[in-house]
Amino acid sequence: MADTSTPRSVLVVDDEADVRALLTDLLTEEGYKVRTADTAAKAVAEIEKHLPDLVMMDVQLPDQDGIALLRQLKKEHSELEMIVMTAFGGSSTAIKAMEHGAYDYVTKPFEIDDLLATLKRVFEHADMSHEVSTLRLELGKSAAERERIVGSSKPMLEVFKLIGKVASADATVLVTGESGTGKELIAEALHRASKRNPHPLVKVSCAALPESLLETELFGHEKGSFTGAMTMRKGRFETANKGTIFLDEIGEMTLGTQTKLLRILQEREFERIGSNLPIKIDIRVIAATNRNLSEEVEKGKFREDLYYRLNVIHIHMPPLRERKDDIALLVEHFLAKFRHAPNSIPTSITEEALAKLVAYEWPGNVRELENAIERAVVLSRGNPITLEHLPFGDRREARDRARLSDRRSRLEDEADAELAGYEGAGANGNGASGTLRDRVAALEKQLIVDALERAGGDQAAAAEQLGLAKRTLATKLKEHGLD
Repeated sequence: MADTSTPRSVLVVDDEADVRALLTDLLTEEGYKVRTADTAAKAVAEIEKHLPDLVMMDVQLPDQDGIALLRQLKKEHSELEMIVMTAFGGSSTAIKAMEHGAYDYVTKPFEIDDLLATLKRVFEHADMSHEVSTLRLELGKSAAERERIVGSSKPMLEVFKLIGKVASADATVLVTGESGTGKELIAEALHRASKRNPHPLVKVSCAALPESLLETELFGHEKGSFTGAMTMRKGRFETANKGTIFLDEIGEMTLGTQTKLLRILQEREFERIGSNLPIKIDIRVIAATNRNLSEEVEKGKFREDLYYRLNVIHIHMPPLRERKDDIALLVEHFLAKFRHAPNSIPTSITEEALAKLVAYEWPGNVRELENAIERAVVLSRGNPITLEHLPFGDRREARDRARLSDRRSRLEDEADAELAGYEGAGANGNGASGTLRDRVAALEKQLIVDALERAGGDQAAAAEQLGLAKRTLATKLKEHGLD
């Protein structure tokens, strides 16, 4: 008996009625669901109606060569398992059938035990192939779905340890870090590991709304409290009761709203707009900002008392350029997350492309890396990601041009300062502008020569010293006759 909860389906294709009847009785008794066809055309029609788990097919059919039908079916249904039946066990036809994708062949007349053993092997192989494929997909997905904060570098290990220490407490947390470092993920991790996990995590972007709308969003309003307030509406604080509220970019909050937030942190109560009835809440507050709030306090743009209320626990997310050891892990994570097709295995990446990603400074941090990988997966169409699929070549050249322009400006300033010491602009017999241009070119050339000497003639190393791409340096070498 086939060991499955749902009977396996078998299509028997043979022009001999006795063979079809014999196999139908035998396989039905063993628990298989059997259909039959006596020609290739009828077999194709049966398969179009319902794809079977297995096709048992004679190589000699009245309307089409069995090998040709085998090739056609494997091309259209590569996963379809097939057994070839032949009266000539060692024939070249049977060998050819195996070459074109048949799992096995059986000879007529059948040895029943051998036939049933062959069917058992077919389905065990199919089950194992499906299991391996499923595991490969799930292993890839698990990395992308279970662990959203990725990293094993020392700075990130410190972050993980701090999350573990404070997650179970109700203390207010301030998460700081540059844009794109993953501050929202910290809030999610804190909530997920806290006793408030069964209750909601409510997120609010303080930068996305003007003050009037932000207050309504946070505190809610009563019906008729202002024009357009047709019904009573609960605010985000009320919605997050018993759970956690995440206030993203809190540095953008106006002083008026800061005052109301301070009261909530102190007294754990507020009123809806248009109401004098205080509403008590049990809530944990997590705030995030990419600003330096202590500097904002000194400038008078952020309340000092609110700052200290928020900064009970401080978690700082390091920029990606300070945790480059994590880039390879992040790349693997995003490759698992972004797939060329829904059920495909993760796209791979060449060592050269990965090295380029590690070397880049990532001003947009993890968010920029995530976007770069998603773009590369789309462009590579499931093939290995190479340098041509990476998005920042033009940006690097633009940065090099900007650096070169800055360097030229500094050189001009230095030359101008030296020229200012002359008694007259034409002291050496040339016009002032011509002298400046010549001196700037000479100083730039000397900088390049010095860098090449320090690098032992290695242009790549010299380019790195000068903060230029190798291609940009090659252009300058030609300009100064150094190539």
